[in-house]
Amino acid sequence: MAYQVRLRSLVERQAAIRAAVQASSQTRDFYDFRSQKTQLPFVRLPEDMLIYRMENFRTYTSQREYLARERKAADFFLSGQETESIQQLQHEILSRLARKGISDSVVPVIKVLAVDKQREPLLITSAGAVVNGNRRLAAMRELFIEDSQTYSAFSHVDCLVLPSDATASEIVDIEAALQAKPETRLDYDWIGDCQLIQKLLETHNNVEQVATRLNRKEAEVRNSIAALKEAELYLRDWVRAEAEFSRVEDAEQLFKDLPKNLSDKSPELADGSRLIAWTLLDNKGKINERLYNFNSTFGKRAEDVLNRVASDLNISLRPSRAEADEDGFDIDLGDGEPTASYKPLIEAFKDPRRKEETFEALIDVCRSVVETEKGIKGGSAALKIVAGINSRLKDVDIGASDPATHKEIDRHLREIVNKISGLQSILSRLRQSDT
Repeated sequence: MAYQVRLRSLVERQAAIRAAVQASSQTRDFYDFRSQKTQLPFVRLPEDMLIYRMENFRTYTSQREYLARERKAADFFLSGQETESIQQLQHEILSRLARKGISDSVVPVIKVLAVDKQREPLLITSAGAVVNGNRRLAAMRELFIEDSQTYSAFSHVDCLVLPSDATASEIVDIEAALQAKPETRLDYDWIGDCQLIQKLLETHNNVEQVATRLNRKEAEVRNSIAALKEAELYLRDWVRAEAEFSRVEDAEQLFKDLPKNLSDKSPELADGSRLIAWTLLDNKGKINERLYNFNSTFGKRAEDVLNRVASDLNISLRPSRAEADEDGFDIDLGDGEPTASYKPLIEAFKDPRRKEETFEALIDVCRSVVETEKGIKGGSAALKIVAGINSRLKDVDIGASDPATHKEIDRHLREIVNKISGLQSILSRLRQSDT
């Protein structure tokens, strides 16, 4: 039987907590409120006197996906903190998190509580909203409803109570202080962590202060915000799945690498670089290696990759000084020299009918570029590329090809012959110089 939230009224909760605080003679030291050591009252409360805090950055990804899936307003959870049905939804999100843990190396919260019981008090507001310990509360509730005798202790919960004048921004600061601790930081997915940083920036409007609160470098804070924007852009404009952050949960490295790889690029080239990165991400299951290995293809070698892919697909990259892509790629090149427009290439990659063709062209070029980069150190890139081309050509069956493709096949073969001729001339000269 699953736990069902029974929401006590705000007035009833405040009165019960106030009475418990007045009756308690116990306090605990707390160091993360108003940047000083504070003695907070320690109380034991019935579990139904507590509610989940909705502005919870651990549950941000799940909340946003629910809003998108059910077409709910952006403030659905935040405005529904005192609504029983929404508290129930939050409980279900939290109990799933409590059961699955964070990674293979972190034991699920519910298993820890089942064995060790409650060891640390929850941190709550004077109205009973849980500031720290939402997953633990969900786990204790689930264990209690599962076996009320074995887990009878979870009918009540140990809590530390913040002063009644604690503000919303101070509560966010507490979460930031807790997130700065290495043992707590593991609890967040990278999207939730970025959202916490963004919320802190909205409150303090100062990167240096936020970095200090989180015990991080300013560059790391800036990168997190930029990575979140890149993830949001990918979901909204590329896969048309706005707010479905579960799609990028395991792509933290790529999205945190993107901002650096896009810096100092024109808007046109930045969009082309995103095209490379996003296509690689969409096809990571076919690549069978770390996307990190392809950083140079959407970084310093992006222009080369885009031009070669366009050539392979016979797509003309017309010069363009400024234009706007109605699908969301905003381009403004100013008064500089005209640059190649990657819009035709982007449109080709968006065409579902060309999905396999465009990916194959891109991955061939990307692997060639990566091999070349390795070859600068190892000297074997040319051999690997030529051997790879030779292997691919052996698989070509002209007789089985569509007659409509013969003209294009002929064009590519002529280009290959010309390139081979040029390479053989270079190789002949190199051999002569070696002797």
